[in-house]
Amino acid sequence: MLKSLEIKNLTVFADGNLQFGRHLNVFVGENGTGKSHLLKVTYAVLATIAEKRQKLEIGVPTKKSLQQKLAEKLVTVLRPESLGRLARRQVGMNRCQVQCHFEDRKHDVDFHFTTKSQSEVIIDKLPTSWLKKPPVFLPTRELLTIYPGFVSFYDNHYLEFEETWRDTCTLLGAALVRGLKEEEVRKLLGPLEEAMGGKVEYDQNGRFYLKIPQEGRMEMPLIAEGLRKLAMLARLIATGSLLGTGALFWDEPETNLNPRLIKEVARVVLHLCQNGVQVFIATHSLFLMRELDILLRNELWQSLDARFFGLQREKDGVEIEQGDSIDDIGAIAALDEELSQSDRYLQTEL
Repeated sequence: MLKSLEIKNLTVFADGNLQFGRHLNVFVGENGTGKSHLLKVTYAVLATIAEKRQKLEIGVPTKKSLQQKLAEKLVTVLRPESLGRLARRQVGMNRCQVQCHFEDRKHDVDFHFTTKSQSEVIIDKLPTSWLKKPPVFLPTRELLTIYPGFVSFYDNHYLEFEETWRDTCTLLGAALVRGLKEEEVRKLLGPLEEAMGGKVEYDQNGRFYLKIPQEGRMEMPLIAEGLRKLAMLARLIATGSLLGTGALFWDEPETNLNPRLIKEVARVVLHLCQNGVQVFIATHSLFLMRELDILLRNELWQSLDARFFGLQREKDGVEIEQGDSIDDIGAIAALDEELSQSDRYLQTEL
């Protein structure tokens, strides 16, 4: 479990010390305030220190290997022209510092780079053990329709796609969970399959379908994108990628979802949290924020440890306010606009 992230001179942030909840973490702010940057940098760190486990290699992390691998992951996930472009833009050279602290301190990592860095970070604190499970990153668009052949094509060609797409497609193609965990999978899939109106199926040609009762299999490209996003989540649960300990990073889950489906997403996210997954969400949806807030007040979810982070653009960069509820993060312009529109609409009815 990730406990905190300390940053200095990272993209639009002068500094920040983010204290994470054990279960749910929600970042909210206007476009351009760095929500996705925080998710992607954190994801890149976790994915790097889980990499050896994925490849079933033995041994402990070494500074030489990790410095190169971490730099590569940051570049392929965030897609700057060079590593140094991730440092905050100021006159002269600047130094970016990132520290990740875990509940299990043997995973702690601390590194820095400068605006002149090209392809290597400097590790200041080296983790002494690999993470047991790789994190999952869900981008704003669904990936099931691009899955067939995508991983092999990505690995053999230069593509201007974030590597999160490749990582997630790899997990989508994993084998289904069997044995003792099947009951847990069924409990999590139930609400999703009800919302989708069917079950996700995967054929030997690498294509995904939605099997609908009395209608048969429907090709994923013919399914509404909002439902495809739920199908992607369902598939990752079915393969065990979102079971037990681990981390889920989801960038704007509300994209292309109607309010009814957003409600389902909020509920499934909290179920994942209850089952041991630490979730990080970036959003500017007032509806999603309110739905999460409503659910967290319910007795069923009150034991969950949640944190909210409000991102506000100021003269000297983006400031981060944080707290245990929406009320603790100050006024967020993106949310204020939705509230203002509601007020204006009500006034037209008077």
